[in-house]
Amino acid sequence: MSFKQGFVLARRLPSKCKSQFRSFSSSGAHLSSSSPSIPTIPLTSPLPQVPPPQYAKISRDRQETKVTVLSNGLRVASQNKFGQFCTVGVVVDSGSRYEVAYPSGISHFLEKLAYMSTTKFRNRDEILQELEKHGGISDCQGSRDTLIYAMSAKTASLSSVIEILSEVVLKPKLTYEEIEDARWMIKFELESLNMKPEPEPLLMEYIHAAAFRDNTLGLAKICPAENVSVIDKRLLHTYLHNYHTPERMVLAGVGMEHDALVSVAEKYFGSAKPTWDEDSRLIAQTKGPDQSLAQYTGGIVKVEKDLSNVSMGPTPMPELAHFVIGLESCSHKDDDFIAFCVLNMLMGGGGSFSAGGPGKGMYTRLYLNVLNKHHWMYNATAYNHAYDDSGLFCIHASSHPSQLRHVVEVIIRELVNTAGVVYEDELNRAKTQLQSMLMMNLEARPVVFEDVARQVLANHHRKPPQYFYDQISEITVDDIRRVANRMLSSKPAIAAYGSLSKLPRYEDIQSALLNKAGKMPQRFSLFR
Repeated sequence: MSFKQGFVLARRLPSKCKSQFRSFSSSGAHLSSSSPSIPTIPLTSPLPQVPPPQYAKISRDRQETKVTVLSNGLRVASQNKFGQFCTVGVVVDSGSRYEVAYPSGISHFLEKLAYMSTTKFRNRDEILQELEKHGGISDCQGSRDTLIYAMSAKTASLSSVIEILSEVVLKPKLTYEEIEDARWMIKFELESLNMKPEPEPLLMEYIHAAAFRDNTLGLAKICPAENVSVIDKRLLHTYLHNYHTPERMVLAGVGMEHDALVSVAEKYFGSAKPTWDEDSRLIAQTKGPDQSLAQYTGGIVKVEKDLSNVSMGPTPMPELAHFVIGLESCSHKDDDFIAFCVLNMLMGGGGSFSAGGPGKGMYTRLYLNVLNKHHWMYNATAYNHAYDDSGLFCIHASSHPSQLRHVVEVIIRELVNTAGVVYEDELNRAKTQLQSMLMMNLEARPVVFEDVARQVLANHHRKPPQYFYDQISEITVDDIRRVANRMLSSKPAIAAYGSLSKLPRYEDIQSALLNKAGKMPQRFSLFR
């Protein structure tokens, strides 16, 4: 009833009813005329004749990541989360690091062949149409140590989505036509990578190849051009037979009850026989998975290329030379992993065109000491790659080729200074920024899915975000200096791309890094 309607009704009521109406309108529909009026009740007291409110309670059961191992060795992990949609997928302990006995590029092919025809679905269109019925989307991403098949759809359609997922992961047909299509897609991707003005994917390939020469993490993630025509159905089936086994997989989900996920996992993954085991003639060898540990070697990879004509549409791009220097850090299982993450945030960096604004890292060392002081520096960014058995901390810098010697000098100085003076305010800023990034990223359901899947794949359980939040808080200045000295004791890995006539010799770069913080002369120079 609106105020106007109540006023009109009150005028028409008999006088003996007006007092009761005033009591009703002032005290609420559930209060009798004898109850005190609401404005006179203190906020600390409950309202009379009003049931107490029911508040939501934080349940440990809702926050806990549950893991169940099926009889065939497949791990099923789930994290419940409020909402009508869920994200579910399979993460496989697979990737380019295991391709030592194969032509490099098999994982690249498998990524392109995902969501093609299966024993139940004739082609990709049928899979996508079936997913659309459940409001779903799909994706497949490969890395050096994992291959992820993931879907997001309505939670009520969990059974149908898991069935599609089992078909995609275990029942692909890998027809001749699909493999040929994948071949053309990879050829096109290789051509576009060499034409794009952003060379980061190529540089990450080169720096890993230099750091882990001819082993594990140094093997090519992007299929080399000479292998595009070599990889065939028999090689793919052999690799799948050896690496895509249940004990090397985790079926992870976010946004559903654990028992429901385990039930459908048993139905579609528990006893399903993969297509590559149905015809032994398609398997070249049954050699077990490669168990090699990553061997950090250091070294240099140089790719001379004229980048003066690279452009993006009508806007001309500046001619740049790219330099990446890497040092061995640690695995994500190492006690120093969190300290390296804080060091990475402390170094920060980015492109010269985005050097300001809150949250862009404008107070990181690579902004303050590099981009803000050297106008000719186009980019300076720190990265920390952590894997199961090793890691790589690197800095990517770029400028005009004529400034390449100065780029190397400036970046080496910043690397060496990580073992020197570390101020409390910059450390606290880096820790707070890392904590903020951690918590904000985990607000997204797909990010939680990948976090759950990767942790369970590596450690068989998941540590909660609060654990990492607290670990970040405990990092001290001494921790940063210790990991910096540990990093600087390794042999450098160098990747260079572009016009490299001004690039210093590898031996000069290596000798410069041997100067620890505090021992480097004030006017240190790589010029000979």
